[in-house]
Amino acid sequence: MSFACGNTGQMNRSRHRRPGARPPSHSQSGSQSQPKPKHGGESQRQAKQQPRQQSRRQDEDWRPGQGRPQAQPVQRIQPQRPPFPPKQETRPQTQKPRPPAPQQVAKPQPVQRVQPQRPPLPPRQETKPQAPRPPPAPPQASKPNGPVHWREGLAPLLASPQYQPIDEKALARKLHVPPQEAAAFTAFLAEEEKKGRVLQVRHSLYVLPKRLGYSVGVLQMNERGFGFLVPSDPAEPDFYVAAEDTGTAFHGDLVLARLKEQRGGRQRDSRLRGEVVKVLQRKRRQLVGTLRKTPMFYFVLPDETRIPHDICVPAPAGDVPLGHKVVVELKEWTDRHKPPEGVITEVLGAPDAPGVDLLSIIRKFDLPTSFPEKVEQEAADIPAQIPPGEIMRREDFRSIFTLTIDPDDAKDFDDALSYRVAPNGDFEAFIHIADVSHYVRTGAALDAEARGRGNSVYLVDRVIPMLPEKLSNGICSLQPDVDRLVKTAIVTLDARGEIKKFRFAAGIIHSAKRFTYQEAFALLRKPAATPLGRQLHELNAMAQMLRRRRFAKGALDLDFPEVKVRVDDLGIPTHLEKTENDLSHQLVEEFMLLANEVVALELKRRGRPGLYRIHENPDPQRLEEFRAQAKSMGFPCGDLTQRGEIQKLLNRVRGQPGEGAVKIGLLKSLKRAMYSPKPLGHYGLAKINYTHFTSPIRRYSDLVVHRVLFDSNQGGGDFGFDGLSRLALHLSTAERAAAEAEQESVKLKKLEYFDRQTRATRHTSFQALVLEARSSGLLVQLPEFLVQGLVPLSELQGDLFVFHPQRLELHGQRTKVVLKAGQTLQVEVARVDLARHQVDFRVTRQTLLKFLSTERV
Repeated sequence: MSFACGNTGQMNRSRHRRPGARPPSHSQSGSQSQPKPKHGGESQRQAKQQPRQQSRRQDEDWRPGQGRPQAQPVQRIQPQRPPFPPKQETRPQTQKPRPPAPQQVAKPQPVQRVQPQRPPLPPRQETKPQAPRPPPAPPQASKPNGPVHWREGLAPLLASPQYQPIDEKALARKLHVPPQEAAAFTAFLAEEEKKGRVLQVRHSLYVLPKRLGYSVGVLQMNERGFGFLVPSDPAEPDFYVAAEDTGTAFHGDLVLARLKEQRGGRQRDSRLRGEVVKVLQRKRRQLVGTLRKTPMFYFVLPDETRIPHDICVPAPAGDVPLGHKVVVELKEWTDRHKPPEGVITEVLGAPDAPGVDLLSIIRKFDLPTSFPEKVEQEAADIPAQIPPGEIMRREDFRSIFTLTIDPDDAKDFDDALSYRVAPNGDFEAFIHIADVSHYVRTGAALDAEARGRGNSVYLVDRVIPMLPEKLSNGICSLQPDVDRLVKTAIVTLDARGEIKKFRFAAGIIHSAKRFTYQEAFALLRKPAATPLGRQLHELNAMAQMLRRRRFAKGALDLDFPEVKVRVDDLGIPTHLEKTENDLSHQLVEEFMLLANEVVALELKRRGRPGLYRIHENPDPQRLEEFRAQAKSMGFPCGDLTQRGEIQKLLNRVRGQPGEGAVKIGLLKSLKRAMYSPKPLGHYGLAKINYTHFTSPIRRYSDLVVHRVLFDSNQGGGDFGFDGLSRLALHLSTAERAAAEAEQESVKLKKLEYFDRQTRATRHTSFQALVLEARSSGLLVQLPEFLVQGLVPLSELQGDLFVFHPQRLELHGQRTKVVLKAGQTLQVEVARVDLARHQVDFRVTRQTLLKFLSTERV
């Protein structure tokens, strides 16, 4: 697997996981509030206020065609003045009649000296993009639209160092809000305050939260009650929130928090600490849990283990047995000293009833289970046959041999591959992607529903698609032996895998062969003895060339096996199947990465807003914590803030028992990938330009990129910079929820599989890797199944073990056996708590005897 957040092509191909990170701040929109940009001191202040992005060189090269006014257009207009000397010469002449004429006449020299100093201020690179499209035009075009102007100007005004808190009327005057738009401005301020972007203090004065020491972000809670605030502004650091300081917030809520005064003490207490002041937006309005009862009242134990509060509910109507799964609608919770309350709205059934477990996940994440009637009708009205006129307008690729490679249970085929070798040896790759934008038009009911869902969700036993089945499994799916409409990236590569040129086309294909990953891998392991084999081997040879070049440029190799849960018709898990990232997966992955890269580069060259897939540089403190974890597992490493050291560590753990645990730990220390209208680059892939283009059937972001790339009329509104910023935040949030739902469904079925092991007549032992020694026992992982669990001290048979916190080890008092991270043990399943999603193991007696004999030797 690549990145847990969907960073690589492997994630593009995976049907069972998703990527995901925080959205970037868009409060800095240039220097509109600076009335005198030509003074030297003011210019220095503007330079200090420019946002410090990790990829600053890229931002200088790129500017959106639509969006908020920026400082660069003003600076570009300034250097155009020197070609008009008559206007500048008349100024000193008008000043001659004044009494201090001699001194006044002499002063045009300093004024002229200021003029030549202006051209060095704009970066030299800014002159390059001016040829294809004049940058000043889009801001000028947006000025007549009043609401866009004051919407964009609010944040820069509040962020100005000269700003003093003022009320709504004064803000309206400062931002030149027309009287007829006063009501819209009031609603806009209320919405910004609701989202935590502005704060209203005494006397109804408005100010930015950070000016008063507050921070807005998402509260990520731990099962033990404490949490961390992840600020909405990426420039702000995360900080720790103790359990008693979480207020009335639940896991995932958007909250307003403030930093607490730091106290001296131990080094481990030096981290930033904060407390929740206000809940701005609930992540969810309903919870799924198990109905319980005390002698005094009923309550629901939430399935979400990161919500440590029981929900008090009235006695359920009808005869609802205790222990059944129910859905609870939450009431407003404003008092920390009182338990949260709710009302039971749905009874799902007994936890062990077929289908109840996954239905609980669907209700928990509020996933849709059907399409509105209007959406279904729009899909039904789309003709299945391609009109001849549409074929004539497209580039015909049907004469080129084309194939698809997908999982054996896949039904929606987003992509297909074909190639040609030129007489000079160049490799011309055709990456065909389903043309969903031809059928799903902007503004249609289909489009609105797909936008709201954001992406398809792949649970263990079902798919919750973004589009109706007629599109996702039918006319948009690149099935074999039928004509299909595509958007194609044609990339010409030399023999070393270097990109020579690329172009894009709306086309039509006729896929000749559908491979599963297993079938393709079997052919790749054999010599190319058939035409099909030669096609695959040629494609794989170039894919491996691209892969080597990618890692040579610093990409991180974070692929590791997946475990697919196979279930029967009743949803009962029958076996766990481990899948490797073999040559067949890598073949598809590299060409999808290639297409995503050249599309991002093209969007950037055109200077138009688009949706990019970004992955910010990691937090050095998180990397240091991971470094300590890796060392405790027996894998020494250097300074992980250097990309080369991370690569060395990944090479060192390859093939070792702890490889999966190390890679998962590294993924947790990195930031989440997310969507953004600005091309800030991708850390994990080591790519300056990257987007998502290859899966429009199951990702709305890819559909948007198709529209921006191929439709020159798309502009303004949702396809302007501000509209894409809001869309990027929505899609990043939807992606994260889908990934959590998918991971939870897999984990739940794995636990159900092990729960059946506890009831088996013959117990099976599994190899386990010790991840961490704790005072409560050993945290272990089963590498074969990627399942974590705890070995409690009570399950360490044959001795009394004592925890040594300095060494993070457990020492046997009688046998002197030492248990620590990095060791492998044989364990059996002791118990499974399906409600809490936890599994406990016991170490076999033979394992302890083995360690004892080793110690004596």
